[in-house]
Amino acid sequence: MTVQVGLIGLGAMGLGMAQSLRRAGHTVQVYDVRTEVAQAFAKDGGVVAASPAALGAACDVLVSVVVNAAQTESVLFGPEGCAAAMKPGSVFVMCSTVEPNWSVAMEKRLNDMGLLYIDAPISGGAAKAASGQMTMMSAGAPAAYAVAEPLLNAMAAKVYKLGDKAGAGSKVKIINQLLAGVHIAAAAEAMALGLREGVDAAALYEVITHSAGNSWMFENRMAHVLAADYTPLSAVDIFVKDLGIVLDMARSSKFPLPLSATAHQMFMQASTAGFAKEDDSAVIKIFPGIELPKAKE
Repeated sequence: MTVQVGLIGLGAMGLGMAQSLRRAGHTVQVYDVRTEVAQAFAKDGGVVAASPAALGAACDVLVSVVVNAAQTESVLFGPEGCAAAMKPGSVFVMCSTVEPNWSVAMEKRLNDMGLLYIDAPISGGAAKAASGQMTMMSAGAPAAYAVAEPLLNAMAAKVYKLGDKAGAGSKVKIINQLLAGVHIAAAAEAMALGLREGVDAAALYEVITHSAGNSWMFENRMAHVLAADYTPLSAVDIFVKDLGIVLDMARSSKFPLPLSATAHQMFMQASTAGFAKEDDSAVIKIFPGIELPKAKE
């Protein structure tokens, strides 16, 4: 029997995931609040659903790639939400970065409705999502994987199965976001110091990316700074949210995270300074007395 798959949220990651599913031979049904984005995707193959409820009624597996827990709640239980329309035994795959206990509670809520749930946050960026090379940190019941696993493998190069109940996937994603946020903040601080000291930015980038101090985030995000391109592939406010979740999780067990707390404050400062919707590399703009590289003609 062919498993019918739907995807909600055609943002930077969701669009690539839908393309990967289509490339694997699936007829992908999609929904996005931006109708024109959904229609543009479907021009090359696919079906646009009129609402989350319509998508839920038509699909055996529904993949949600929205921004946060609140948007996921709306997709499931808001006006024209999909939960009530999904058939018993259908699988809801939750790919947002959320507080782990929220994901645990959501699994129970959907299980009580006869639905299956996979806690499946994602990482890798838009390019890896588009090529099917991203990473998925998942946890869920064996019955859910029995239905959805081929679809997960079509979207991600690495699908880590971290437990048989929700929560483990979100915990690992939160720890990944701790590192990502701290690394971006540290990369921005290092580049800012170099600029303050009069070091040529391109030369500094070349040396660091071939030295022990390099990180994937330095190499990736400081390239945005050199190009003066702050187009939001991942916005400043994403790390205001995600590092906030990191700190909330640690606070609940009274666990100290001094580097995370400092990085969170840096992203908060960038957000309130007017850079909330810019690329997260724009956190470098909080440093005074530096002249950032300008876009080349």
